[in-house]
Amino acid sequence: MITIGRLARYAGVTIKTIRVYHAKGLLPEPERDSSGYRRYTARHVIDLIKIRTLADAGVPLARIRELRAAPDADLHQALRDVDADLTTRIRNLRRTQKHLRRLAAGDADLLPPEISAHLDRLRELGFSPRWVELQADLWVLVFATHPETATELLHDQADVLADPALRQIFLDYDHAHDLDPHDPFIEELAGRMADATRDRYDVDRLPGQDTDSDIPALIQGTVNASSPAWQRLDTLVRQQLHD
Repeated sequence: MITIGRLARYAGVTIKTIRVYHAKGLLPEPERDSSGYRRYTARHVIDLIKIRTLADAGVPLARIRELRAAPDADLHQALRDVDADLTTRIRNLRRTQKHLRRLAAGDADLLPPEISAHLDRLRELGFSPRWVELQADLWVLVFATHPETATELLHDQADVLADPALRQIFLDYDHAHDLDPHDPFIEELAGRMADATRDRYDVDRLPGQDTDSDIPALIQGTVNASSPAWQRLDTLVRQQLHD
């Protein structure tokens, strides 16, 4: 008969672990002796070593409890299942590690290659670093939440930038960031933006304006929050489109 401390040493676990196994029904608690101490037997040592071995191998504690009295075939199948699960987890962890290393080395981006190329194009066209950084953040959001439509939206943006008149509107919008919201240029630009939107789109079904998603509103809110002038532009354009 041995004490819980000696049992822990024999099995290579802590006393706290043994108590956890007792609480979860993995290891039956022995009767107490006349002094009130639990006294363990060799059977407890053997059972505890088996439990520890399975736990160290990755078998969930709840599954160990089920397998304690199971036939050997069930135990072997459970171990094969755990092995398959570990193989999948290792593969995923290696993929994650590889991606993290690429990010750390500066060889990868949060965005698909086509977005990186789009941002490079914005720089070439003369857009401000502030605008490029804002666009990068917004495209992260779009690709994360709406991957099925993000590419279509990107192509639409490329078409817009290929049109000199539309491209100038976006350049003027970028420039307007630091203007006074009541600068006359703001009203003139809002008129051009509204006209261009009506000419290019159905104003009731603008690109990305999915009625089941609040992402477009979040994006516009982010843009408006960065500049009072942009906020007034948004208000004026919306008014003109719905007059």
